[in-house]
Amino acid sequence: MRDLRAFYIDGTWVEPGREARDMPVVNPATEEPVARIALGTAADVDRAVAAARRAFPGFARTSLADRRALLTRIIDVYRRRYDEVAAAISTELGAPLAFARRSQTGLGTGHLTTVLKLLDRFPFVEDRGSTRLLREPVGVCGLITPWNWPINQIACKVAPALGTGCTMVLKPSEIAPLSARLFAEILAEAGVPPGVFNLVNGDGPVAGQTLAAHPDVDMVSFTGSTRGGIAVAKAAADTVKRVHQELGGKSPNLVLDAGVLERAVAEGVRECFGNSGQSCNAPSRLLVPRALHEQAVAIARGVAESLVVGDPLDPRSDLGPVISRTQYERIQRLIQAGIDEGARLVTGGPGKPPGLERGHYVRPTVFAGVRNDMTIAREEIFGPVLAMLPFGDEDEAIAIANDTPYGLAAYISGSDHGQVHRVAAQLRAGMVHLNDAPMTLEAPFGGYKQSGNGREWGEYGLDAFVELKAVVGYSPGK
Repeated sequence: MRDLRAFYIDGTWVEPGREARDMPVVNPATEEPVARIALGTAADVDRAVAAARRAFPGFARTSLADRRALLTRIIDVYRRRYDEVAAAISTELGAPLAFARRSQTGLGTGHLTTVLKLLDRFPFVEDRGSTRLLREPVGVCGLITPWNWPINQIACKVAPALGTGCTMVLKPSEIAPLSARLFAEILAEAGVPPGVFNLVNGDGPVAGQTLAAHPDVDMVSFTGSTRGGIAVAKAAADTVKRVHQELGGKSPNLVLDAGVLERAVAEGVRECFGNSGQSCNAPSRLLVPRALHEQAVAIARGVAESLVVGDPLDPRSDLGPVISRTQYERIQRLIQAGIDEGARLVTGGPGKPPGLERGHYVRPTVFAGVRNDMTIAREEIFGPVLAMLPFGDEDEAIAIANDTPYGLAAYISGSDHGQVHRVAAQLRAGMVHLNDAPMTLEAPFGGYKQSGNGREWGEYGLDAFVELKAVVGYSPGK
C-alpha cells in the first residue's frame, strides 16, 4: 500500500502535523486499500495558506508571457504522464480504464490548453473612454474539488487561477486523492514557483471548513453537493470572501416528438449512465410525450440492458462501480424508494449485477411512469438510475422540467428547431443542450438555483479568478 501522507506546501513535500489522522484510499472495484493518506488539520491548512499568501505578491506581478510559458510546461509534463493519470483515476474512482483515459484524463489537457489559448485575448487591460479597467488576480484561492470528475475539476480551477496570477491551496476529495497527488507532482516538475500551488488532503468538516473560513483566503471555489456548498458559504460569510459554487443537479431531458425518439432516448440513457451515473449534469429525468411513453420505455430498456457493468480493467466494461459503500447504499435506498412510491421498475433494481459480489457495482436501473413528486424525481441519486416521466403538452413538459430545486443542465431533442429554441428559452438551467449537442470547453459551466453560483470553464473561468478595478480619469498618453 502506497504511503501518500505528505502534503505539497511551499514547493516541497512535507509531513502532516502530528494531529493528522491516517485514512486508507480504497479501490471501489476490489474494496481493497491501495494507498494511505493523511487528513490534514487546521494547522496544516494554515501552513499551506501562509505559503500561498507569501507567494502571492510576486506571482501576481509576473508577466502574461511568463504565465503562458508556465502553463505550456505544465501541459508538456501532463501529456508525458497522461497514462499515469488515467490509471490513477481508474483505480480511485473505479472508472473503466478506456473511459478514464479518453474522457476523465482528456479533460485535464482540454482545460489547460483552452486557458492557454484564451489568455491571449482575455481583457486584463481595457480602456473605456477615460476609464481604464484592470482585471487583477483575486488573491489566495481555496480550491475544494470532488471525487466524481477529479482531474476535470482540479484543472478547470487551477488553470485559470495560474493564468490570472493567483496562488492557491487545493483540497481534493479524500476518497479519490490519487490523481490530485499526480497533478501536484506534474506542477512541481513543470516549475510552478514555491507557494503558488499547495495541496493538503483532508475532509470537509475540518480541512474544507478551515480553508473556506480562513481570513487569508480571498476566494473559495467549491464543487460538490449542495449540502457541502451551503456549509462552505456559511463558513466563508464572516470574511466576506468570494464564493464560487458548482453544486448538484437533477437535469431534465425533454424529448418532444416521435421523429427524434429513438436517437434521443438511446443517447439520453447512455448520457445518464455514463461515469456510472456519477455526474452532476447527468440527464436523470427523461421526459417524453405520454403517447410515446411505452415506446420510449422499450428503447430505454434495450439500451440499459446492453451496457456491460464490470471490472474497470476489462475493455468490454461500459460501467464500473460507484465510488464507495456509502454511495452504493444510498443508491440502493433510493431505488427502493422508487419501488415503494409506485414507480414502475423497467429493468435493474436493488442489489448488484450477477457475478459481481465484490465491488460497489450497481445494476443500471430504469423507472417508468414516474411522477415529479416522487423521491427518485426530486433527489440527486448520483448512480445509474433513470426516471422516465410522461407529459401531455409542451407547457406541461416545461413545468415539470423547471419543478426542481436544481438548475444545472437541461437537454432538449426535437424535429422542429423553432420549438426546440422556444422551449430552451423557458428552461431555468445554466446549460441547455439541443439535439445531443456536446458541451464545449469554452462554454460556461454552472447552474441556476441550488446548483450553484458563478460559472467555470473558458473565459468565464478566468473571470472567476479576477477582481475588476476601475481607474477613472486615466489618460493613456500621459
